[in-house]
Amino acid sequence: MPSSLPIRLGILTLFLLALGVSEAARTLPPAPPRTLQMRDMTWPEVYAAVQSGSTTVIVPTGGIEQNGPHMILAKHDHIVGFAALRIAEKLGRTLVAPTVSFVPEGNYSPPTGNMQLPGTIGLPEAVFEQVLEGIARSLKLAGFRTIVFIGDHGESQPPQAKVAANLTREWAADGVRVVQSDRYYDDAAQNARLKAEGETEATIGFHAGLIDTSELMAVLPAGVDLERLQTMPRSLAQMGASGDPSRASPARGQALLAIRIDQAVEQISSLRTGH
Repeated sequence: MPSSLPIRLGILTLFLLALGVSEAARTLPPAPPRTLQMRDMTWPEVYAAVQSGSTTVIVPTGGIEQNGPHMILAKHDHIVGFAALRIAEKLGRTLVAPTVSFVPEGNYSPPTGNMQLPGTIGLPEAVFEQVLEGIARSLKLAGFRTIVFIGDHGESQPPQAKVAANLTREWAADGVRVVQSDRYYDDAAQNARLKAEGETEATIGFHAGLIDTSELMAVLPAGVDLERLQTMPRSLAQMGASGDPSRASPARGQALLAIRIDQAVEQISSLRTGH
């Protein structure tokens, strides 16, 4: 028996055409959104928000990867999701798209980077670019004029920048801009703050270290268990982390996140369209 899926899709298309979705949308009164999280909104609420001037949208990208013995795999998702909402609140007239969890993490065969340890889920860079492009095209159709990528993971930065540049060129005549907020990921000011407090490159680290651990402690305390650092069967480097995460604290995380958030707000404010 042939699949009924094409028939169902055809019926749905005819139904929507008969309903006159675009005409129905035009009759919706603009109103302030009750939430900035698109995942928790209905389509009429998204439409109304855009019509009310919320034409900027943030696309957070996180990652599912090993973070040593002391932090959960979704570290990046929780940190960037928290930051995206705070950035949207500070910017005003901005919504937040669902977090993209799957990002480039290294090669498969032989495994490199975080792919060398269990739990990491990675995408090829080309696939990640296609995912970002599809998200951006969808958001443009919804009426957004500034689409912002913010990534909490290093390997996400180049493909995000590439997709942002390509789509901005393509949509120049439409007045739609796609922005890669590299200032969100820039940790120079964070490192400077920690060094002023007596830390060093060695204690700060570069992966699952002092910064990452502090930020997750501020956002999701249950996602960190520093006691596991005391019972490691191997060195911290062999366990997939660096620096001295035992020196992390929620207070430090709050201060470090504030730096990221403010840097992103400043950059996005200077680049977004129609504000």
